Amino acid sequence: MTTYVYETIPSNENEEPKLYEIQQSMKDEPLTNHPETGEPIRRVILGGYGLMKENSGDAGDGGCGPSCGCH
Repeated sequence: MTTYVYETIPSNENEEPKLYEIQQSMKDEPLTNHPETGEPIRRVILGGYGLMKENSGDAGDGGCGPSCGCH
């Protein structure tokens, strides 16, 4: 099971969305209503980040390490 983050869909612009973590199978369709409260919700897409570093100084490898798979 995967844990997804959902937020309520505010009914007016002054309302702050509430966040929920809900476990679902990756095969399940995204929920449109909270399973307990019935409130309208939407899945929040969270982005990851990669590790970036400056060139190691070796002009021959472009800064890649031995395990990056680019050689």
